[in-house]
Amino acid sequence: MNPMQKMTHAAQQAGELLQKRGLLLVTAESCTGGLIGAVCTEIAGSSAWFFGGVISYANEAKMRGLSVKEETLSSFGAVSEQTVKEMCAGALQLGGDISIAVSGVAGPGGGSPEKPVGCVYIGWQRIGEEARVERFLFSGDRQAVREGTVLEALRGVKEMLERV
Repeated sequence: MNPMQKMTHAAQQAGELLQKRGLLLVTAESCTGGLIGAVCTEIAGSSAWFFGGVISYANEAKMRGLSVKEETLSSFGAVSEQTVKEMCAGALQLGGDISIAVSGVAGPGGGSPEKPVGCVYIGWQRIGEEARVERFLFSGDRQAVREGTVLEALRGVKEMLERV
């Protein structure tokens, strides 16, 4: 399977579980630039389980579109557990039942010792529950980091729904 097929397959698996439970997914994407939403909408009938999302690449977009606090961004940075938690909550304010939020350093530049290229925070939140955020360190080029992020984000939705 090529990377797009792998991502679409992951979206299909998550989508089937979402639809079976009557839930809608909403996304807040930074480093993936809308790739999660693109993969989800690649599937015919995804409107039954995909609400939509926000591409919040700039900090200003995170604040205006997702209600991420300026203090959070200045204290912890855009690539942080705290910011991704607020992105999850902000996405759920738009609609949907489960949110995915991602923020990271896709590269090739922009990394630091604390947050190297490939460092991505992925968060998931179900409405009425606390967000869960994990830190990942992906290897490869910019596209590989983005694709790895999409796969892990969708895997997390599937895991969340399989536990219910």
